[in-house]
Amino acid sequence: MRSLFVGPLAARLLIWLGLLLGAWPALAQNTAELLPVTEAYQLRTDASTPGVLKLHWTIAPDYYLYRGRMKFKAGDGVTLGEAQLPDGEKHHDEYLGDVETYHHGVDASIPYTVAAGTNRLQLSVQYQGCHEVDPKICYPPHTEKLDLPVPAAAGEVPPSAGGTNTALGVALSKLGASATGANTGAALPEAQAFRLEALMQGPQKLLLRWTMPKGYYLYRDQTSLKLLDAGGVSLQPDWPAGTTHHDEHYGQVTVYFDQVELPLTLQGDLAGHQQIDLQASFQGCQDGGLCYPLMTRTLHLDLASSTPAVAAVAPEMPPATIAGGPLQVSLALALLLALGGGLVLNLMPCVLPVLSIKAVSVLESGESHAVARRHALFYTAGVLCSFAALGLGILALRTAGHAMGWGSQLQQPLVVGVLACLMLAVGLSMSGVVQFGASLGNTGASLATRSGPAGDFFTGVLAVVVASPCTAPFMGSALAYAFAAPVVSALLVFLMLGVGLALPFLLIGFVPALARLLPRPGRWMETLKQVLAFPMYLTAVWLVWVLANQRGADAVGLVLVAMVLLAMTLWWFERSRSRGAVSKFAVIVLAMATVVPMALLAHVRPTASVAASVDGVVAYSPEKLASLRAAGTPVFVDMTADWCVTCKANEHTVLNTDAFHDLLQRTGAVYMKGDWTDVNPTISAFLQQYNSPGVPLYVVFPKNGGPGRQLSTVLTRSMVDQAITEAAR
Repeated sequence: MRSLFVGPLAARLLIWLGLLLGAWPALAQNTAELLPVTEAYQLRTDASTPGVLKLHWTIAPDYYLYRGRMKFKAGDGVTLGEAQLPDGEKHHDEYLGDVETYHHGVDASIPYTVAAGTNRLQLSVQYQGCHEVDPKICYPPHTEKLDLPVPAAAGEVPPSAGGTNTALGVALSKLGASATGANTGAALPEAQAFRLEALMQGPQKLLLRWTMPKGYYLYRDQTSLKLLDAGGVSLQPDWPAGTTHHDEHYGQVTVYFDQVELPLTLQGDLAGHQQIDLQASFQGCQDGGLCYPLMTRTLHLDLASSTPAVAAVAPEMPPATIAGGPLQVSLALALLLALGGGLVLNLMPCVLPVLSIKAVSVLESGESHAVARRHALFYTAGVLCSFAALGLGILALRTAGHAMGWGSQLQQPLVVGVLACLMLAVGLSMSGVVQFGASLGNTGASLATRSGPAGDFFTGVLAVVVASPCTAPFMGSALAYAFAAPVVSALLVFLMLGVGLALPFLLIGFVPALARLLPRPGRWMETLKQVLAFPMYLTAVWLVWVLANQRGADAVGLVLVAMVLLAMTLWWFERSRSRGAVSKFAVIVLAMATVVPMALLAHVRPTASVAASVDGVVAYSPEKLASLRAAGTPVFVDMTADWCVTCKANEHTVLNTDAFHDLLQRTGAVYMKGDWTDVNPTISAFLQQYNSPGVPLYVVFPKNGGPGRQLSTVLTRSMVDQAITEAAR
């Protein structure tokens, strides 16, 4: 992490002198009401995920933490990666200059590796904060020593730089684990760990029920309940006896394990009320593990119904989604949506460059029905195998508690760099710079461009890889179902997506009437092939741009060096066909040299995040969203990523237009954006709350505090205009 204090030693001394002089008047005031530092900033840890330490600070009201004053130092046998911290609130400090601060709470995650034989995760965490109202005082830097058990998987196989391979290996071994998480020890998403529902038991009697898996508990005194827009109606709770528990932060507290039922009496005149909204805020923990931040749910209660109402995970989800979640969609409907989504995926810009390869091969097959069928079958096999592997990987990582979604493999810079090089290699092949033969039949670019079954199969693989940045219509509901359904049903959905993607070529291969509509092959085919190489080059350029936003100029420099070395390798490979063993050995040396910058790319640290405050855009944080909603401000939340082609298309056609900015000014709505280009646990949690398989995700929150409205992944101006206008009423 880059410190704010990076100037010369003299500058640091002057800053500290200013801090002391500025703090002196405050020290003279009565500081009796100030909290101890560990109560003002309550630090909780979660080391249940192998290779990642999660930290959460609960910050008391009128206190704040400095982002730039957080430091992390590893103990014996532990190597820490770059800490992942969200953007803070930017302002100019009288003594420290431009700083970022956190209010209410903040989450951080730190990747780590441990040496062989290390079974304790030891590190020190230093932080500093201030009291921002009288008496105004800044605490000195405070250090907490952490000594936590290393998860078994982390001790056995240290995570890689990206964490993906190790996580996948651990997750695959746990696919059969209990859905409650009892077998894995990994903390469950809050919606699964704390299920809340309500039941009307009479005209003015209500029962709230929290249900927790084994090993989870709920704090009684950290729970608050209120009615929204109830017109004078109030609540009278009757808490049952709980379990006395010693908490390291709260002392002796009352908690509830497994399940607790809370009777409530509605006091006041209910005449004229058909429905009321109850908001519950509460906190709980996994015994011996993660303590969750404050959770807020809203229940929509029909006073005349005895049907239980299930709470929404805050920020609130649309009522239609709350009622049954993604599994409310039947398997048959999910498969139909997946088929349609895969079919439309053929028209998305991320898939078109690879389809150009397939189009050339189909046209070259001429009128031979047998050859056309072979192309179609092997291409479809490549697509289906890739979707099956992708589905298994995502489901396995989800089972292990990792936040993975559609397209999230592009959060890994090494994956982006490899794909950029692959696009370049395919483009060079289509341009005629190199002709791959059987000797390189096992390389990625060769497999995608060679003729025969292997070429067809790996063209299908490549189509799936580059399709993942796009989200087509119908795909969102199907993928949301797949991410929540049992493994077999989920895999069927992924396979049906593959059938939809491969369907056009299946029809061409097996319907002779369609095949006869294709033009006859001729000399023009070579020109077409060379022209279609340029979309491949543009795809490589786009991937380098994504990498620039993830890891900055250093990463771009490394991948450009790798691409030049790759081009040199392919050029010399073509020249060495008729030469001796020395020339062929030179090809191997150049190929190995190409790998070096790619290996270095995996170790480039993330660039410092820039707050999304340009053009009136507010960077997403749960705390900022909560404060805006509490102030009665309508909010348009946009979860996006630089590698998401659908997101960029929506921004170009709708969100980055004068009409959209005029709409925000007219309605007083705030445009809040979350960037998921890189791994971000906070945004992953928001996506999970809405059962979204990935980005884009658009949610409009009304100013009256009601539930948010989730929009389609493909936006139109009229859709956005209507949603924001209604939210501002």
